[in-house]
Amino acid sequence: MDRRFGLRMSRWVAAGMVALCGTVQADDQSPSTSTTLPGVQVNAIRLGVPPFDVPASISEIDVAPGSAGKPGVNLSETLVGVPGVLARDRQNYAQDEQISIRGFGARSTFGVRGVRVYSDGIPGTMPDGQGQVSHFSLDAADRVEVLRGPFSALYGNSSGGVIQLWSADGTEPAQTRLGLFGGSNATYRAGASTRGVEGAMNYNIAVSHFQTNGYREHSKAERESGNAKLGFDLGNGRKLTAVINTVSLPTAQDPLGLTKAQFETDPRQSIPAAYQFDTRKSVHQMQGGLIYEQPLGENDQLRLMGYYGSRDVQQVLSIPVSAQINPLSAGGVVDLAGHYGGVDARWTHRGELAGRPLEFVVGFNYDAQDQHRQGFNNYVGNALGVTGALRRDEDDKVWNLDQYAQIYWHVAEQWSLLLGLRHSVVRFTSADNFITASNPDDSGSARYTATTPVGGLEYRPSEQWRVYASFGRGFETPTFNELGYRADGGAGLAFNLQPSKSRNSELGVKWQAAERFGLEAAVFRADSRNELAVVRNVGGRSSYQNIGRSRRQGEELSLHGDLGAGWRMMLGVTHVQATFRTPFLTCVTSGCTIPNTPVRAGARIPGVPANYGSLRIERGGELGWRYGAEVTGVGTVTVDDINSGRAPGYMLLGADVGYGLPVGTSKLHLSARIDNLLDRRYAGSVIVNESNGRFYEPGPSRGFMLGAQLEL
Repeated sequence: MDRRFGLRMSRWVAAGMVALCGTVQADDQSPSTSTTLPGVQVNAIRLGVPPFDVPASISEIDVAPGSAGKPGVNLSETLVGVPGVLARDRQNYAQDEQISIRGFGARSTFGVRGVRVYSDGIPGTMPDGQGQVSHFSLDAADRVEVLRGPFSALYGNSSGGVIQLWSADGTEPAQTRLGLFGGSNATYRAGASTRGVEGAMNYNIAVSHFQTNGYREHSKAERESGNAKLGFDLGNGRKLTAVINTVSLPTAQDPLGLTKAQFETDPRQSIPAAYQFDTRKSVHQMQGGLIYEQPLGENDQLRLMGYYGSRDVQQVLSIPVSAQINPLSAGGVVDLAGHYGGVDARWTHRGELAGRPLEFVVGFNYDAQDQHRQGFNNYVGNALGVTGALRRDEDDKVWNLDQYAQIYWHVAEQWSLLLGLRHSVVRFTSADNFITASNPDDSGSARYTATTPVGGLEYRPSEQWRVYASFGRGFETPTFNELGYRADGGAGLAFNLQPSKSRNSELGVKWQAAERFGLEAAVFRADSRNELAVVRNVGGRSSYQNIGRSRRQGEELSLHGDLGAGWRMMLGVTHVQATFRTPFLTCVTSGCTIPNTPVRAGARIPGVPANYGSLRIERGGELGWRYGAEVTGVGTVTVDDINSGRAPGYMLLGADVGYGLPVGTSKLHLSARIDNLLDRRYAGSVIVNESNGRFYEPGPSRGFMLGAQLEL
């Protein structure tokens, strides 16, 4: 399947380049279409440099909720055509989206791991490296930025890549949008947003409600979210921005994974344990932040950011009652009550060095998380799926203190240099409050440090072309989830685990014609040592080990822009070879206590397809007809470290049509969308190293979505 998929991708790329070159040639002969647009600056590298002139892989995606008939529920809706990024549709809102970049983050069983995420500059990734994107508000969004490759290390721990969502500023005149979407599986979403300017203040406020019965049985979910961004012009170039964000997931049922036989028999089913224990999750989160910006003369600027938030999680797992007899068991109900916050301060200077333009930034950031974690039995007598006796009670704290510096120097007319350095300290502490004769004190601490340099050089052979090379180092600490249980089964957290450290390199080329077309291609390699992997899974408890060396290498290609006659395209394709480079031993059965199953050198890292990509072609504007088509392809995926099974590759087709019409002084946008048009059966994601062999999370069959948006 991978080879066939690769051939299809090659044909897409070839066809896209032929169409691209033909269109550009035709356009170059027409002066009326050859316009120069202002350069766009992004925040991904913290410098005021257009992404085209940066020796790094950066993608910027404009967010237009509902424009492709999508309801604006998941971040993955915006990432079509972005190379390197794989956002898997789990159809499981109890576990959040599974997002990986160039193979980093694929082993995460819940949330986002190995990739740092930010919303309006506020981290959605905790200091230990665990993050989530369910609070991202697409109704309020202006754009999404994706940074891949070596320069991701400038964001510190767990930065295999960086994804940032930015809310739009208030507009003048004011705009108010009301949207309603409904479709298959009793899925509904209602949203309202308003943005405008009142004197020295601009505002952008959005709220939404989402609910679904889910494609699979026992997968109902409900989510409410709100986002407010307020900007204040304080005069003399000073600016204060306040951001408030809230998300509530009152209930999200967890259908759990399926075995291969169950997946092939009936992908919509849930397993009996999900019903017996009523597996589910609820989340309540609220956070706020302030960003202050002030010029210091003509060439300098100060930026201060502070944020604080709270997050409560309750989750009922399907841990068997028999497994909870173990005196060291943490039970089958997880209750987390936490607070987090941090500050970031940076100084930016723009000037000259040796008569050439220079820009640098220096700063530091401090982030902290304080989490009270409790575990309970998931039974009382014969009643299952309820909160029983206390089995775990601890206070987990983690903080990081980082200093960073970056410098961009246009050293010559055709050459520019970007250098960066970051020093990170991450400290974990755990205070055990549940101590008995058979469950000793599990308190402990660990401290990790790393210094990560990165550098890139870019050559400009012409106004349309850029060629660059970059190299850097990165690191990734274990999360509290991975530290939770020692590999030898003893008491205490696994503070013997070491952070994974990597060497990252990239060689790339960028082409831009009249700023209406763009092509980007890159080859990359990331060599890691002390890679973290599951050593055993006993009674629902995963233990981890450092396994030696691993490698993620490959190529990616992106084409995007106008094709003429109103047509636009976005294409992103990626090839990744993700393998373990050294052999190691692991456990594959739930009763295993000593690793005894070999994993060979050269085995594929589970959860990472060798080939994946997406393409969107669309035509139309705000008024009149608008239509588009999307193709998404993902190659085969191994499900565990020993490569005992694979989820088959797939290719999905989607299509949408919309119509915009004036209604008095307002605009009404109507849309209809069909996903999985050919009704393919596929695994939307896999649960890596699932101890019961339930690796497969089926994706939905053919489905529709209808939408209406009124813009006042």
